[in-house]
Amino acid sequence: MKKLMLLAMALLISFTLAACGSPCATPAPLSTGNLNLIFVVSEDLAYHASGDIDPKTANLTSQGLQRSLLMATFLKQQVLGTKNVTGIYALEPMTHLQTANNYPDMAALVTIQQFALLNQVTQSSGATGGTTCTANSYPVNASYAPGSVPGGVAAPLLPAKGCQGLDFKDQGGCNETLLAGIIKANVPGFYVFSAPWETVSGLLANINKLQGYNLALPSSYRGPNYIYVITITPSGSASLVTFDSKLNPPSTYPALPPPGLTSTACTATPFSITVTGGSGGAVIPAGTNTNETIYMIRHAEAHPGYFDDGNFVGAGQWRALGLPNALHGKINPDQVYSIDPSQVLQGTVSASGESNWSYVRPSLTVAPYAIANNLPYNLAASFEIFAENAPQPATQASAFFFTGGKFSNQKVLLAWEHGHIPPTVNALLSSYFPNGGGPTAPAWAAENDYDTIWTVTLDAKGNVTVDNSKCEGILSTALPATCPQY
Repeated sequence: MKKLMLLAMALLISFTLAACGSPCATPAPLSTGNLNLIFVVSEDLAYHASGDIDPKTANLTSQGLQRSLLMATFLKQQVLGTKNVTGIYALEPMTHLQTANNYPDMAALVTIQQFALLNQVTQSSGATGGTTCTANSYPVNASYAPGSVPGGVAAPLLPAKGCQGLDFKDQGGCNETLLAGIIKANVPGFYVFSAPWETVSGLLANINKLQGYNLALPSSYRGPNYIYVITITPSGSASLVTFDSKLNPPSTYPALPPPGLTSTACTATPFSITVTGGSGGAVIPAGTNTNETIYMIRHAEAHPGYFDDGNFVGAGQWRALGLPNALHGKINPDQVYSIDPSQVLQGTVSASGESNWSYVRPSLTVAPYAIANNLPYNLAASFEIFAENAPQPATQASAFFFTGGKFSNQKVLLAWEHGHIPPTVNALLSSYFPNGGGPTAPAWAAENDYDTIWTVTLDAKGNVTVDNSKCEGILSTALPATCPQY
């Protein structure tokens, strides 16, 4: 009997070690001398932990957001050993549409954003002896490869150089091309990829085969707490390392740690414009929406000096996470919209010489608001935002949001590029005056104004009012330079 008990215990220990990926202890942080390909499994409708995904919106829940914030700390401290990341790559949201409403997959970007802000990057003006600035704002690559733009999505004005983001459908093997390029360059460091299990598992298998690593890869989904790493030594020897973060996030929306947010009154010079059909030469255009309200806001804080990499800075995460509470009682949208983050922005130059960045900051600014309020989240991707200063694209943006009936009887929170908000509004106002002579909205109040809300209201007949009487009420100058810690 004693021998049988000992045998049973030995079998149990053996099974436990095999199940947790022997040994069960958390592996040591990765070596800075190796080339480390780090895969963070974001969640979607098909593969997720219970309570992390809203089945109606396909977006993260408050619990899922909590997991992403905690995962960032684990990834930075336990996986990278507090070292700075070398590159971050995420899923292109419009390549993975979910539910009958075709909501884009924003979970991969939200999953990796907090981690991005725990890392520093230095930018320069590009000129010899030019201004440089360092901030907690590591760029996230999520842009379409040339020729791999999804149907119904406008091609970027400034296309990425080759494969830059992860494509859920892996058109043309772009995901493997991205990783193969990193492996071929053979620059040691930490390359982090955030995508759903289907993308991660397929990419692991394909790279394993293409590179001839012969690694024993995970055969099934084990949950969002697992991080998989292919670590490659200078000699080219590869091994698989698996980290289990063992996270158990609360289901409540994350509270900001001290010092919290400092509130402020609206500071922009107030304006209000009303256009009524039949008055002053105004004619309500055919097809104009009715009973619609759009709250137009700017992305969170992004410019500490001469700096632009498509992301917001650490201070911006305080605003983004604090937005649900700051806007409580001020607005009541039915849905949230933003710019497609897989468009590319030409920003300032990094130490590596890169200057084309995925424009992720507007969409990530309002993602927490959508999550906290269980609201549908969509992207305006059928026209190119960065050409919007030209008359035709501004007209396209106005037509998209204010004509055709799609947004009639709706209230929308829209995160946009602040320099393009006035052109969009002016395109709307001018459409009421076929013979010219209509009013124009002012320019955005100030370069450092991240707080103002422009409200566009169409009444039951299609008459329009635009004003800036609302604001988020968050004092930018009181926000810490680094993101809140979880």
